[in-house]
Amino acid sequence: MFYGIILAGGRGERFWPLSRADRPKQFLKLTSDKTMLEETIERVLPLIPLERIRIVTAQSMSAFITDSIPYISDDFILGEPQGKNTCAAIGLAAVHLLKSDPKAVMVVLSADHLIRPPERLLEIIKSGVAIASNSDCLITIGIVPTRAETGYGYIKLGEPFKHEGDGPVYHVAAFTEKPRAVVAHEYYYSGKYLWNAGMFIWSAESILAAIRNCQPELAGLLEEYSGNIGTAREAEARRHLYTQAVPISIDFAVLEKAQNVLTIKADIMWDDVGGWNALSRYRQTDSDNNVIIGDAVTLDTYETTIYNKDEGLVACLGISDMVVVRSDNITLVAHKTKTAGIKEILARLEEDEKTRKYL
Repeated sequence: MFYGIILAGGRGERFWPLSRADRPKQFLKLTSDKTMLEETIERVLPLIPLERIRIVTAQSMSAFITDSIPYISDDFILGEPQGKNTCAAIGLAAVHLLKSDPKAVMVVLSADHLIRPPERLLEIIKSGVAIASNSDCLITIGIVPTRAETGYGYIKLGEPFKHEGDGPVYHVAAFTEKPRAVVAHEYYYSGKYLWNAGMFIWSAESILAAIRNCQPELAGLLEEYSGNIGTAREAEARRHLYTQAVPISIDFAVLEKAQNVLTIKADIMWDDVGGWNALSRYRQTDSDNNVIIGDAVTLDTYETTIYNKDEGLVACLGISDMVVVRSDNITLVAHKTKTAGIKEILARLEEDEKTRKYL
């Protein structure tokens, strides 16, 4: 049987001040009138019923999820005592599934991605599940690039993988990190590279075997924890697991080392909605190419993203290529070319006890 594992543990700092420590990006309504987590769940429901969906998130966010999404209960949530990146999160989900279903196949998705059309994603998932159910392959979904993007990692295509499905599947020749602009253009025009979307399909048994081979210390911690699932010591054992686990992504920890990695070439529109500038690609714009969410009035304002979360009004006069965000007691005004510096602002807020409340 196959299950949907939704990773919802990111901080989403690049959407500050809308995104805060107690309200990360995946719980925001950025691309529609639903939160990104809700969009992710509902995207796969036609294929994966709710009882087979698990959400891996910060323990502190569990109550927020159950309060804001009526059809989600604690039974669907695996709370992490602290963030340790995706390898620990995926390992946690894998040992839980294996405990109840030795043949479990995991469809691992992120809670903060935009994907269209959802029907095509479901077809791709079906193809991947068919392969993972009958082999020990680790499958990543690679996106056909639509631009020379420097903010994403890339997958280099190897030889075609022989299978009975319709979609193109390849062995992975290499994973590459976020490239410089000139290299990104080479990747884009070569046709030999896909964006690494952070979506995976594999059996719980196969990914745990790969973790044993590539990260034996984490594998030992997961095995120890597994023995406590369903007992009175489970919560304490999970805290111990996360205290000892090294923070590392599944890509670095396993996929770049394993020899049995495949990629499905996905012809879908995908975006990780990584920051404020992404909204202009997917939100409706006015005649001056402004994205306006909430109450705002503009005059001689162009190519600007305005997000007003509050009941008051935001007025913009004579500006262009800006990001203006009003959220609770914080207002952000930034040039679009400088939004990467939001992390530096947060670092400054962290330094002063008086300003930490704004994180």
